Amino acid sequence: MKIRHFIRQKLKKKKSIHYISNKKDLNFLDNHLSQSNIFGLDTEFDWRTTYFPKLSLVQISIEKHLFLVDCLKVNPEKVLKKYLENKSILKIFHSARSDTIVLSKCLNSKTKNVFDIQLAEKILSKGELKSYGKIVKKFFGIVLKKGETNSNWLRRPLSENQINYALDDVDYLLEIYNYQKKNLLKADLLKTVILLSKKEADLGNQSLKKLRFKKQKKKLSNRSKDIFIWREELAESKNIPPAYIFKDKNLLKLSKIEPTDILVKNKVMAIIGDTHLTEKFIYYFL
Repeated sequence: MKIRHFIRQKLKKKKSIHYISNKKDLNFLDNHLSQSNIFGLDTEFDWRTTYFPKLSLVQISIEKHLFLVDCLKVNPEKVLKKYLENKSILKIFHSARSDTIVLSKCLNSKTKNVFDIQLAEKILSKGELKSYGKIVKKFFGIVLKKGETNSNWLRRPLSENQINYALDDVDYLLEIYNYQKKNLLKADLLKTVILLSKKEADLGNQSLKKLRFKKQKKKLSNRSKDIFIWREELAESKNIPPAYIFKDKNLLKLSKIEPTDILVKNKVMAIIGDTHLTEKFIYYFL
């Protein structure tokens, strides 16, 4: 089995690192996850030119092992889906909603039974939501390098800096959870964090159209809502960002155009910029 194997020593613990890039490697990962009732999870992806995110890596931590699953070389859906959806296995995240959005769209998986260390830290400290780096520094005094946050995660081979960045993002999750769990139990707040974490994961498991509509609907008129949904469905079918069709700031402008306006086509065309889509818009809304 050709698995890149390293030893990484953090927090005075040695952890083996496994690079998962083929079906045999996935079987190796499957075997380890089948023996675990808890694991940490993070993702790296690109989401700049498409409606759906492009998943690059899934990073997984268990007690003595770290896994980097290369999703450009192997599809982990069949293996990971059964663990993500297993209610008996606890999944530890930082900012659960963002990762569950990516996992639900890319691996067709609705993640169940989660614990969000970001939410836990907010409740314990009675403060604001903190970045992963700040939480790691608080617990361990370690300053993480964050220079690869916006790097090209679709590039192969991954650089050494990218690999270390990806590993850091899961390396501390389980230890932080253990510390937080003790404090939450003392304060009788563990159930609160579990419920809030579930709420975040449930939101992440929803369709992108529903998520985006919820953010906007209070600001939209009934006509704008219809136009917003039309744009979302069109963007989804073409797998392009909605802003490629027209930007949010133009929703109101489009909703105010009347069919009796003699310059109706010119006005719509000036916003949408595509003859075919302009004609579609006029057909549906004017």
